[in-house]
Amino acid sequence: MPKLADHDQRRTQITDAARRVIARDGLGAATFQSVAAEAGISVRLVQYYFGTKRKFLLATHHAVVADAGTRFTRRLSVLGTDPGPHEVIRAILTELLPTDADRRRDTVVLNSFHAAALTDPDVTAEDTLGAPRFLVRAIAEQLHRVRGDAAPSAGRAAELDAELIVTGTSGLAQLLLVDDAAEARVAELLDRLLDRLVPA
Repeated sequence: MPKLADHDQRRTQITDAARRVIARDGLGAATFQSVAAEAGISVRLVQYYFGTKRKFLLATHHAVVADAGTRFTRRLSVLGTDPGPHEVIRAILTELLPTDADRRRDTVVLNSFHAAALTDPDVTAEDTLGAPRFLVRAIAEQLHRVRGDAAPSAGRAAELDAELIVTGTSGLAQLLLVDDAAEARVAELLDRLLDRLVPA
């Protein structure tokens, strides 16, 4: 059992180093050599744990997404036993906004993966779409709850509105990356978006 724990720790050490390299220098800079140097270990050790560059890149992407999931769960846990859909959606979306150093770094990393999917053979668009699709489904479920309409057309409307909400929030996250002074405005814009699409 200790061996398994050591393996997990080592993988985390490597993906954490890759996150730092990508956030600082871009995804193209994340090589076996740069990640090993950042982690303070040998190149051979990175190769042992991940084998290929694609594998350690995807493991890094997965680690960022998993940490976001942990933050969602933690924030939702403080809402009480039966929070309303508006509260749930706002809590999830707030965690997507880069309003602290960790979330800013992770937003930069995810953006790097999205950009790389256009040109980098080690990253495909399909590699990056799982998390946004999950968010759209989760928000659509909350919209169904608050709207209470089981008609097929209502289901499609909820999915489209959920996609608008996720896409809009992604845009707000981009704004925060380039304009630190926009935080208050972004919060206001998020509330405005939700007030139009998610009845309180």
